[in-house]
Amino acid sequence: MQYSSTRNKKITVNSQQAILEGLASDGGLYIPQSIPHFDLLPLKDLDFKALMTEVLFGYFDEYGKESLKRMVDLAYEDKFDTQDITPLTKVGSLYVLELYHGPTAAFKDVALSILPYLMAEAKRALGITETTHILTATSGDTGSAALAGFENVPGFTITVFYPSVGISAIQKKQMTSCAGKNAFVYGIDGNFDDAQKAVKAIFTRSKEFDLALSSANSINIGRLVPQITYYFKAYFDLVRQNVIQVGDEVRFSVPSGNFGNILAATLAKLGGLPIKTLICASNENKVLTDFINTGLYDIRRPFYVTSSPSMDILVSSNLERLLALFAQRDSTLISALMKSLSDEGHYSLPEEVFLQLKALFIGEFVSQAEVDKTIADQFIAHHFLLDPHSAIGVKAALDHPDSSPMIVCATASPFKFPSTVLNALNQSLSGDDFTDLDHLKALSPQACPKRLSVLRDQTVIHPLTVQKEALFALVKAKEHHD
Repeated sequence: MQYSSTRNKKITVNSQQAILEGLASDGGLYIPQSIPHFDLLPLKDLDFKALMTEVLFGYFDEYGKESLKRMVDLAYEDKFDTQDITPLTKVGSLYVLELYHGPTAAFKDVALSILPYLMAEAKRALGITETTHILTATSGDTGSAALAGFENVPGFTITVFYPSVGISAIQKKQMTSCAGKNAFVYGIDGNFDDAQKAVKAIFTRSKEFDLALSSANSINIGRLVPQITYYFKAYFDLVRQNVIQVGDEVRFSVPSGNFGNILAATLAKLGGLPIKTLICASNENKVLTDFINTGLYDIRRPFYVTSSPSMDILVSSNLERLLALFAQRDSTLISALMKSLSDEGHYSLPEEVFLQLKALFIGEFVSQAEVDKTIADQFIAHHFLLDPHSAIGVKAALDHPDSSPMIVCATASPFKFPSTVLNALNQSLSGDDFTDLDHLKALSPQACPKRLSVLRDQTVIHPLTVQKEALFALVKAKEHHD
């Protein structure tokens, strides 16, 4: 499978090169030159690992199916708290896709469990022996999942930049206590957009580094593609439960910040999954909601720190891939749109692209008060706990009833945000996330992830906070230590 840059379709690489590079040399994102199509009937009885192998082979055929099967078996062996890696649970009128049973209790674990294997095998196949330096900006969850995935993997180092304000104490402790000898973690004096912009600038200037750089964010196609799997898996779960028959349409509500998870759902639809509608559910940083409703992407607005920090994003990187697909890979158009966003802080879609956007997506946002009410309502009615991100997906879904089944992506464990959840339940707060975690465990019928239960006692190894302007020099300095 060949991949090209969203901003210059003359820049082409194979899947292994795309995964290792992460970002194209012109700052664009890699997209496949064609979207693999999957026949539903041969897939309907496959388990998660077998489905993952089929999806990966569709996009990354250079690896070979047997090699991919071996990597998948290793990547998901005894790493998740549940035997079913992505269980689907009926909650009232909705179906909740639980994506948070991995090592760091967030949906990023699903893809970041396999990415290190894909990257290591790509290096072997391409004869690359130098160390690969993974750079990742995180809004809260990607960082800890990437650190868990790449911890002490030979041939790789990983550097994570996170916003020092806004993420939960548990998210921060997960990252700063990482004991991997190849791991480097820094808070920055800014928000996620600042961190992401700095990391992208480093990749764009990669020729100035005597380092092999790559990324574990969903800007890396190797992070994005594995997420397609659980959309197919959820669909076939409904088939097995006799809720639908193969070919029937379903809908998904996806809490969205950087647009990676919902783009994976889009690729699933383009690949043959009968998805009727995708609800793009945002918090009060509702740049995506406004974009879907108007066709104007405008980041000239206030930035809000909310209780759903992984969605506190104004520049949604993966949107660029969606626009490239809807614009028939018109790289001249995409380059112009991204330049306008960078230079002026906004762009407007051509009408033919906007009509495609409106045909598939519903843009919705949920206020903080509605988040809290949704958490409380679902716990009272169904004794089911939601984290603030998943609550946004649930609320948006409930606001758009339809005869087709609705699946909501639950993207993080409620135990990652115990103070927020307790506050929504009108419980007293201690002022300490870990004490509140113990309180929430006592209230909940759901099991607390094992690794969160022992997180309080982990030692902070990475206490540093740096200026966002210093990130380039910080990475550049690694040339002298490797």
